Amino acid sequence: MKIGIVTDSTADLPAWLLEEHRIRVVPVIIVLDGKEYVDGITITREEFYNRLPTLKNSPTTAAPSIVDFATAYDALFSEGCEHVLSIHIAGTLTTMLNVARQAAKEFDGKVTCVDSGSLSLGIGFQALAAAETADATHDLQATLDAIQSTRKRLQVTASLDTMEYLRRGGRVPAVVARLGGMLSIKPVVELIEGVVKPLGAVRTTHQADERMLDLLLQQGDLERLAIMHTNAERRARLLLDGAMARNPKAMPREILFSNVTAVIGTHLGPNGVGFATVRK
Repeated sequence: MKIGIVTDSTADLPAWLLEEHRIRVVPVIIVLDGKEYVDGITITREEFYNRLPTLKNSPTTAAPSIVDFATAYDALFSEGCEHVLSIHIAGTLTTMLNVARQAAKEFDGKVTCVDSGSLSLGIGFQALAAAETADATHDLQATLDAIQSTRKRLQVTASLDTMEYLRRGGRVPAVVARLGGMLSIKPVVELIEGVVKPLGAVRTTHQADERMLDLLLQQGDLERLAIMHTNAERRARLLLDGAMARNPKAMPREILFSNVTAVIGTHLGPNGVGFATVRK
């Protein structure tokens, strides 16, 4: 069975991997001061982060349309795929998965939508595992099992420079309650099954960077690693350099490095750093 893989632009997979594994991406819509942009197509990540502090209104995001998803599915079936797996950002964070499921109804059970329970490379690594397994086995159940195995061994952790953008997006109340409600602190959080969980908070960027390095090293031997940032490349490079210096044998041969999509940056704000890992 030839299996096609679809994801969305929040998965943050680099173009060369998307092309290598023929993964189709449905882009999300970003609204900046009343004007719509197509994520990664009509606005770059660098442009978004440079504009973010100067916007009059908080940016918003919108899920792709049913037609957008159906077009991606159609394209894969026209290429000879017999089934499509559509893997997306956690359903607790957006309506995107529901829209994908609505589109899937038009294809008589030949499209399976998967809630990644994650975001950024947490989605990307699941889509990548699916694509690799589908290419190797041509077996739908084996491909679904590969997604589940990756998800069980996945961790996505981030250090935010401020809680202000979470507050603006209305996603901060539970986290604030546990961290004292102080927007000046720098929280360290992880995403578990679509829920943001606080790991603590510090006062300075240096303390945050040390905490992130410790958390990364605690992951042990890694099958996959992505270092992610919101327009904070220097912080992200220091995190990677620190991990490579302290325990290079635990690091995978291939490490992804990503300035995360504006869709996620809208809620996290600039100058944040994070990682996604899949343990061996």
